[in-house]
Amino acid sequence: MDLVELIACAPWREAVTFRDTWPHEYVVIKKDGQQELLAQVCSRFCAGEGVDGKFFRRRNKYLFLGDYKYWLMTPCDKIDLDKSDYVLNRALIYRDRRDFLIKDGDDGKRDNAIDDIFNITPSKYYRGD
Repeated sequence: MDLVELIACAPWREAVTFRDTWPHEYVVIKKDGQQELLAQVCSRFCAGEGVDGKFFRRRNKYLFLGDYKYWLMTPCDKIDLDKSDYVLNRALIYRDRRDFLIKDGDDGKRDNAIDDIFNITPSKYYRGD
């Protein structure tokens, strides 16, 4: 399968502890059997497709695909699936500065007008259903 198909088939779950502040979803690589998804995401990062960003004081590398940005908490070159499990995260893109830089005072609330302009349909996790 290609990366888009793997993403569509992955069992994304809501990160409930961030529901009201920075909504996003995640998969647990080994637990959810998503090693191929991780390999393809890492190959994109290694090919230079990742974009540097900052979530408050934490530096991240983001991969933008469709209406989502994807990130790992551990750089691909440090991942060892024999020793640990890892999480791949994704969040709907905001189409503003927050996709690359989150500063004190920012929040994760979506701008419905921007979603309408770009024809983004947030899932139940982002609408608060």
